[in-house]
Amino acid sequence: MSKELSISEDDHLRGNRNAAVTLIEYADFQCPFCARAHAALTELQGRHGDRLALVFRHLPLADKHPFAEAAAEAAEAAGAQGKFWEMHDVLFANQDKLDAGALSAIADTLGLDVDRFDDEVENARYRDRVDLHADQARALGANRTPTFFINGEHYEGDSDHASLSAAIDKALGAA
Repeated sequence: MSKELSISEDDHLRGNRNAAVTLIEYADFQCPFCARAHAALTELQGRHGDRLALVFRHLPLADKHPFAEAAAEAAEAAGAQGKFWEMHDVLFANQDKLDAGALSAIADTLGLDVDRFDDEVENARYRDRVDLHADQARALGANRTPTFFINGEHYEGDSDHASLSAAIDKALGAA
């Protein structure tokens, strides 16, 4: 895996850090293709368990998705309270409801400190982290969402279940 794509301690990682296959996803919580990929990746991780690690990084396309940046920052604020993946999953399940009031309500349902959450989102506490991910993505040639890297290699295929499954199975076979 190239240095730009190495997993850092502060990455959002689902699975085993030493898995045979690591998939890094640059995504946007309002992107319908990302939601489709999310469903596929959730199933694939369930099937492959500790052999597949998923890393999520932000690439909000604000020109197409007006709530994408706020959703990314909301996920980071939830992560600061230990609930990144819970927020991640709920955001993808509620793509049509990502305005500020909805984000606060989601935080409440997840049992977060809502005052802290609202303050961090309102004051863009995690904007630099979201921007860093987006800058990294663009430097790696990502210009759409979702963009995937499988074991450091840019994946050019579709984000549907069959395509992602075939790519993961191929990588597992090579590992």
